Amino acid sequence: MEKIILIVDDEAIILLALARELRGTLGKGCRVETALNADSAFQLMDELDREGCELAVVVSDWLMPGMKGDEFLVKVRARYPSIILLLVTGQADDAAIKRAVHEAQVLACVRKPWLSSEIVGLIKSASKL
Repeated sequence: MEKIILIVDDEAIILLALARELRGTLGKGCRVETALNADSAFQLMDELDREGCELAVVVSDWLMPGMKGDEFLVKVRARYPSIILLLVTGQADDAAIKRAVHEAQVLACVRKPWLSSEIVGLIKSASKL
């Protein structure tokens, strides 16, 4: 069964760039999905659940309209206790990062601009992709 990586960011260019990087380096056995906000991400997660797909990794931006990334990841953690979560941000404050680490149990908080090797390395080592 292919593993799903979901990227959530309100900037389409970020979604395209990161999705392309992950598809290019992770290859077969992995599917990359994207969402522009938390609501769209939850809708996509519902669809994936109905299809019986395995959501393995969620990479989320912090500063998004509607719901900040730390709050989103806390909700994702409650729904998927064993999933790998990453927070990617250029603007998160210390309180938000602490919340993401303690409540959502994120694997890491990666600062924008990210290094492709850092995100790919974290995902590969944590998910065995």
